[in-house]
Amino acid sequence: MLYFCIPAYNEAQTVGLLIWRLRKVFQEQPREYEVLVYDDGSTDATAETLAPYHKVMPLSVLGGTRVGYASAVDALCREASRRTRYPRRDAFVVLQADFTDQPEHLPELIKRFDGGADIVVAERPADAANVPPPVRTLRRVAPWVTRPFVSVAGVRDPFGALRLYRVSVIRDLIKERGDAPLLQGEGWAANVDLLLRAAPHARRIETVELAPRYDVRSRETRVRTWSDALALLRFARGARGRRVRAARA
Repeated sequence: MLYFCIPAYNEAQTVGLLIWRLRKVFQEQPREYEVLVYDDGSTDATAETLAPYHKVMPLSVLGGTRVGYASAVDALCREASRRTRYPRRDAFVVLQADFTDQPEHLPELIKRFDGGADIVVAERPADAANVPPPVRTLRRVAPWVTRPFVSVAGVRDPFGALRLYRVSVIRDLIKERGDAPLLQGEGWAANVDLLLRAAPHARRIETVELAPRYDVRSRETRVRTWSDALALLRFARGARGRRVRAARA
């Protein structure tokens, strides 16, 4: 089973397109899947946009109150872990509801999972097209503010959201953390935190270069370069020394 987990906050204009494209891609893939969306207290038509898809695909919508990105991903992790029957065979995949993460890229992550990877990290190429200026600047700054304090061996870009985790890795992390948050921070810092906490439970981590698309998203980026860079610096200093190594292919 593949659990496609999507935190969504005011993404009515793109979340339906993302769900439809997921369905199209996996009509051609011999895999069972479920889509789990956490509606993070959206005030637009996100809930109404999702409603018709319950009839045509295995979709569950969680949440409804505003908790923030990290808590939404935490809830999705725990729900996938609760639902799984075969945690070593099943995978948890995080995608962004703004359609920057492309469903057509998912078979590439799954191929590496089928080959034995416990975590697959999608890394964004340096020359990706149509990158909003705040995102481009933060991508240049982020490694400088985090690398002195935290790193995952072999992972060049730990900041993106598009990831695949073997559910047994997430389940082991839940056992370790108990009721404590699985990840903290917002945005890119939360993505780094989840990877840092999950990686010690993985036997093998692989990366794959996949370009996000920013030209489909209708809203402006929510990245605020300097405030997000300061948030990353505070996170990295607080996580000082969490340098993770895992066996790699």
